[in-house]
Amino acid sequence: MALKSTIYKAQLAVADIDHGYYADHALTLARHPSETDERMMVRLAALAFHAHTLQTVCGGDGTLAFGKGLSDPDEPDVWLRDFTGATRLW
Repeated sequence: MALKSTIYKAQLAVADIDHGYYADHALTLARHPSETDERMMVRLAALAFHAHTLQTVCGGDGTLAFGKGLSDPDEPDVWLRDFTGATRLW
């Protein structure tokens, strides 16, 4: 029997003074059975670090989301897509 992913909920408050970005994010993270807690936290940190790109790159009309992670090695851990569906940040 295959192991299932563990689901985590996180509330992320970003206050990025340098970029003038202030927002709250309600996140759902799925941790693959072979993924370590440290790697999951690095994915969360990467999303927090790039959260301001929603405004600077897409003017607020984008989606910053987690990829499939270890389930699909060809997909990024975090990416930004604009309202047309084009990938703006990999």
